[in-house]
Amino acid sequence: MNKLPRWSGKKIISVFKKDGWTVDRIEGSHHILVKEGTVKILVIPVHGNKPIRVGLLKGLIRDPGLTNEEFLRLCYEKGRG
Repeated sequence: MNKLPRWSGKKIISVFKKDGWTVDRIEGSHHILVKEGTVKILVIPVHGNKPIRVGLLKGLIRDPGLTNEEFLRLCYEKGRG
């Protein structure tokens, strides 16, 4: 299995947008993402270019039911989102 990327919150948000998530609102430094057809929300901290820690990223990937491999595929595919 490939390693998960050490990216900023902004970059992680762009990956989730490829999966159909949209930014619903911003509360302080936390971006709240929603996806039509699901009641789950994702809360992603955006602190400049500071990278998201691996444990938090794993939770963000697991919450909507993605696998690490599916997330990595979204990271590197072109043309969506």
